[in-house]
This record gives sequence, C-alpha cells and structure tokens, in this order.
Amino acid sequence: MKLKLTIVQSLFLFLALFLSTLSQAAPALWSVEKNGVTSYIFGTVHVGDASMDGLPAQVKEAINRSKYTIVELDMSDLSPLELQQKIAHFVASKNFKPLHEALSPPIYKQLKTYFSQRGINIELFRGQPVWMVMLTIIQLEYQKAGYSEQFGIDKQVIAHAKQHSKVIKPLETFEQQLTMFSEIAKMSDEMMTQTLSQMKDTQIFINDMIAAWKTGDQKRLENYYHLSFDDSQYARLAEQVLLIDRNHAWAKTLVPALAQEPHFIAVGALHLPLEHGLLTLLKAQGFTIKRL
Repeated sequence: MKLKLTIVQSLFLFLALFLSTLSQAAPALWSVEKNGVTSYIFGTVHVGDASMDGLPAQVKEAINRSKYTIVELDMSDLSPLELQQKIAHFVASKNFKPLHEALSPPIYKQLKTYFSQRGINIELFRGQPVWMVMLTIIQLEYQKAGYSEQFGIDKQVIAHAKQHSKVIKPLETFEQQLTMFSEIAKMSDEMMTQTLSQMKDTQIFINDMIAAWKTGDQKRLENYYHLSFDDSQYARLAEQVLLIDRNHAWAKTLVPALAQEPHFIAVGALHLPLEHGLLTLLKAQGFTIKRL
C-alpha cells in the first residue's frame, strides 16, 4: 500500500516517529554548539499514549544542563475555560464563514457523511470555521487510535522544566498558531478533501512511523516530509505557512540566544530536517550540530 499523508495530518502524524516506549530506543536529540556554548534540540510529539509517560534520561539531563527551555507554545497555565475564551474571541474577531458556506456542497456532503458514520450531527459544527472542524477530525481519529495530548512530549518537557525552575520561552503565541491554521484554510475544499481522504489510514501511518523512529531512520522522516508536501498549490501553501516561514522566524530568534547561553529547544520533529529545517538553518549560521 502506498502511503500518502495529508498536510494537516502530517503535523500530527510525523510526531508519531516518537510514539513508542522511549526507553527502547535512543530519542532524536541533537547538540548545537557555538562559541563554546552547547544547547540541545529535541524533536517532539504533541500526542502519545501511556507508554510515553516519562521523558528519556538524556532528555532530562539536557534540560537540566540548559538555562532556558524553548517550546513552540506554552499553554500550561491556561485553564480549559480560558482556552475556550481565546478561541471564541479569535473566531469572532476574524469573521470566518460558517462551515456550510466555506465548503462547496459536494465537500460539505462528504463531511456530513463522515460525521454521520460516527454518530455525530454536523450541525454541532455549523458556526465553526473549517480549520477548527479539521482539527476536531484529527483529534477524533487520534483518540480512536489510543493517543491523546495527555502523554505528549511537549507537555512533559514543560512540566520537567518547571519542576527544575527553568525559564520557559515560547516561540509563538496561541493566537499566532490559530492565525496559521486560518491562513491555510483559505483553500477550504482542498484542506477538507485531503483530510477526509486519509483518515481511514491513520493507524497505518502511525505504526509505520513508529517503526521508522525505532530504527533511527532519519531518511525515512525526510520521506514523510516529501509525502506530506507534494507539488499541489495547497501543499505548497501549507508547507510555506506551517513550516518554512516558521522555521526561518524561529532561527532568527534562536541564533543570537544560542550563541550566548545554553538552551533546550523542543519543537515538532518535522521542523528539523531538510533544507529549511532548523538543523540546516542553524548549521548555516556557524553552529556545530551533532546527533546524540
């Protein structure tokens, strides 16, 4: 069977490279050195299962040796109510089209069928923008496969850093991430079509990428990147907004900081490889990169 990932699905699924019992294989941890200052970069996972409970020893040690912990986003101090209020305010302020207007009739019908097969009334999503519905679908499929954010590595990194009184510095705000998803949702039909067409193979993707992680096959991760972002107009937009632009913005922030003091950087694994990946961008700025 030939595997092909959707754009948004890949944002969650590439992280499954690290969805396994972490004690059974070496995690993808890199050292980043310049001017005698050593920092660390760790490819993270936003979702996981009970076997993921507990960070690898070398990751804990790297956090402990670093002065700062950098993550994509830190929402650990937000209550569910505050999070809901932020989303509601963002949606109201942007005047998004409701779901039934944003999608063409054929795609809306496909979405209605998807929810109907799962005993969910599509009217529950009537006032939501397309990108919110898409993320709901992804979450439903991961829950069905036995994964949740509860065991995500990002959360565990933040918890360990706080336990050891490390200063946590997020690279983005929650509103920036919502803006990012709304940007690629301008191509609503393409987004929803790709998402729906691939949901039935979610478990296959997860299992295959777990196997890639266990063997430490970095080339395989790069292959998933290419599968995720093909030559379609939607794929090019998603790659630019979700990865390339963010990586370059993050590198601009990280370069002066890493040259001065040790940092532990935890970002999604797909942000690391290939020409626009953080590892390449930092290397181009004179940092020595080494996988540990």
